Amino acid sequence: MIKVELKDGSKLELEQQMSILEVARKLSEGLARVATCAKVNGEVKDLRFEIKEDCKLEILTFDDLDGKKAYWHTTSHIMAQAIKRLYNDVKLTIGPSIDNGFYYDFDKEKTFSDEDFAKIEEEMKKIIKEDLPIERYTLPRQEAIKLMQEREEPYKVELIEELPEGEEISFYKQGEFVDLCAGPHLMSTGKVKAVKLLTTSGAYWRGNENNKMLQRIYGISYPKASELEEYLNMLEEAKKRDHKKLGKELELFMIAPERTWISIFLTKGNGIKKYIRGFLEKNTYTKWLCRNKNTSYIK
Repeated sequence: MIKVELKDGSKLELEQQMSILEVARKLSEGLARVATCAKVNGEVKDLRFEIKEDCKLEILTFDDLDGKKAYWHTTSHIMAQAIKRLYNDVKLTIGPSIDNGFYYDFDKEKTFSDEDFAKIEEEMKKIIKEDLPIERYTLPRQEAIKLMQEREEPYKVELIEELPEGEEISFYKQGEFVDLCAGPHLMSTGKVKAVKLLTTSGAYWRGNENNKMLQRIYGISYPKASELEEYLNMLEEAKKRDHKKLGKELELFMIAPERTWISIFLTKGNGIKKYIRGFLEKNTYTKWLCRNKNTSYIK
């Protein structure tokens, strides 16, 4: 008998080993539908993970940070699959989840355009509609290297070769797409509902300026279209309050175009700066703090 302690402290006894997803179904079909991953003894695991011994189990959904990351990580693979379908010559590098969505870095000679974004999003929606099962499997080092060589993915080969000896090398497969990845991922592409590609930027491979410049695409996804719309509206509102935009519009300052970290004060901005400086120079308490270099009293 396997004893499982749940997040609320309640206990569950399993007569035999079973996957986390099966445990979720045992608790509630509704929970199984929305589960994205889980924590087993505090470690994030796939829903495919088999529970074989006594443990503490916390089943996660999109409402949990790690649950969101599994959701977004899966979406990054959907984006990579869409791009490989559309541009077969593109080479894959890495595609993690981040605090607000996901990104994937690609080696592609021609820069992605707005037109490309529209095509990629449309292909992603097709992959989601296909509801492809996502399978996880492992390979020995040499077989893993051979697989990525056959698929002409040199960056993946490099990553595998740098893994420590004895490290488990896992892959995730959805349809024709296979990616080197530690996971976790959702059970199928159809679990993702609403997606949007946001921006693109340059990024050096491994963050080293001596390496090739790659193209990074950022995106976001949500279980409901209404949640995605709310997030996009929030981004638009944030743009309106962007200090670089407001500074220029209010004629306070502008950012040097060739050096984005340098602010140039304009006429009104200089006036405000002089006023503040004059106030500080007249304020005895402020002068005392500056003279004694004691900032602990500043609230």
